[in-house]
Amino acid sequence: MTGMPTAGRLDDWERRMDRVVRVVPYVALAVSTVLAWVAAPHLPGPPLPGTLALAGLAAAWMLWMVTLHPDWAERRALMAVYFVGLIALIAALIARSPLFGFFAFAGYLHAVYALRGAWRLVGVAAIAVLSSVSQVGGFATLRSGPGLAVFAVIVVFNIGLAGAMTFLGWVTTEQAERRKAMIAELAEANSKLEAAMAENAGLHAQLLAQAREAGVLDERQRMAGEIHDTLAQGLTGIVTQLEAADQAGSPGPAWYRHVRTAAQLARDSLTEARRSVQALRPQPLDNAPLPQALTEVVDGWSAMSGVAAKLVTTGAVQRLLPEIEMTLLRTAQEALANVAKHANASRVTLTLSYMEDMVSLDVRDDGGGFDPYVARTDRPDGGYGLTAMRERVRRVAGTLEVESEPGMGTAISACVPAILAGGRR
Repeated sequence: MTGMPTAGRLDDWERRMDRVVRVVPYVALAVSTVLAWVAAPHLPGPPLPGTLALAGLAAAWMLWMVTLHPDWAERRALMAVYFVGLIALIAALIARSPLFGFFAFAGYLHAVYALRGAWRLVGVAAIAVLSSVSQVGGFATLRSGPGLAVFAVIVVFNIGLAGAMTFLGWVTTEQAERRKAMIAELAEANSKLEAAMAENAGLHAQLLAQAREAGVLDERQRMAGEIHDTLAQGLTGIVTQLEAADQAGSPGPAWYRHVRTAAQLARDSLTEARRSVQALRPQPLDNAPLPQALTEVVDGWSAMSGVAAKLVTTGAVQRLLPEIEMTLLRTAQEALANVAKHANASRVTLTLSYMEDMVSLDVRDDGGGFDPYVARTDRPDGGYGLTAMRERVRRVAGTLEVESEPGMGTAISACVPAILAGGRR
């Protein structure tokens, strides 16, 4: 997210603030002690040794309760005791010398550090009162009316300013905590998303590996069906016609008719054999992108069948995983083969559409059409071609839809995931 600090930056900020909380009070105490020592000969007040001893006690109190035991900050009752003790020490030091007001300012930091919730405002108000005492010259000033009046004005100002700053810091700290929690949640969500994407990539790899294995069996079954339905039947017809010609005896009208029929059957079988061999050869994909390979298939099919056909490509062309491109190429070949066999069409249009996460291939013809919900018993393959296409597309996590009506042509649409070569998407 733009403008949002990272969890690491927030942690660094907290560590720096923690160092400030640890060091600044000692510096303030040392400065106050030095000033009190320098000013002692010129100001009336308690003996200096007692003041130095009390300053040492304050330093020891902070050292033991905070510096040496930072984990105690989470113990709310103990920190309340610590802060009350710190208030008493600050009050005692200011009573001995108003110059310890510098040390009193460090109490604001410890109020935020040691107290929680609304108690921080109470602690800050107490420190503001002691700071005001030091600013008016000590507790002795409060014995006079004017001094008390000045103290009242200063204490109201200090409490208001310190309370506002503390409240602002409190709100900022809570916002930082919420941001940290949100960043942690986002990091966890990103981690889960990455794991899901890695798992998804593994599933795709497994799916495609299965598709490769199943594809071999699929091609064997398809070729077996084509050999049985075309080549074997054609050869059987040739043998039958040649036997009939042999029974006819010497050349004559019947003999020539049987021979011509056998020759035509041989030519038809050769055409089917060439088509089957061409369907087994995916060489166009080795040297060209899928649209170019499909263009070659469409042009070759159109020249052989005599049916006008064209390919339209939309979207940004990208090189897909070989199994995906092979599936689309085979689907186009099978669809065109069905058109040549059954559609009696005059025009065929193929549309290859590249989308963000899907690639679709649509094959539309203006042929006789059929009812896709009724088994085609009038076809030798019984509709096997559509079943083979649907199974092939399903193996790469795609879908195949068929729309057709008698006399209204046929539309076949295959949609497959746009998995780029190299596994990216």
